[in-house]
Amino acid sequence: TNPAFKEVLSRIESHEDCRNLPMISFLILPMQRVTRLPLLMDTICQKTPKDSPKYENCKQALKEVSKVRSHHSALIPFCKHSKPSKHFLCLLDSMLCVEIPFPLVSSSRWLVKRGELTTYVEDTGLFSKRTSKQQVYLFLFNDVLIITKKK
Repeated sequence: TNPAFKEVLSRIESHEDCRNLPMISFLILPMQRVTRLPLLMDTICQKTPKDSPKYENCKQALKEVSKVRSHHSALIPFCKHSKPSKHFLCLLDSMLCVEIPFPLVSSSRWLVKRGELTTYVEDTGLFSKRTSKQQVYLFLFNDVLIITKKK
């Protein structure tokens, strides 16, 4: 409600270092990292030889990181199998740069899963064929899939 705070926040968000991202995107980053740690630890465990003395330490680390992630899942508004509050659906709706042809905020809609995905796009020209990688971010709700690109 403080106009001075809103003005400073607006100035910060429009700074080129922030790439016009809203404050909420920076607040969510640490939580996103916590959710990715078990995946990273699992990959490390898979690459560690089972006969290595470090393997048991790796498995224990994976167990501990998974505990931290499950503890923080209660704090994450968009965690799997939980219905996000209307407030966070409104935030997501405001972060999307494109108008969706239906209201995103609905009491019967909840997020099932979200995450980044690498897609490969083929560009076929008259004499050449190129494949490029593209990062997209998916939001899978119980009734709709939204595919976005980070801006």
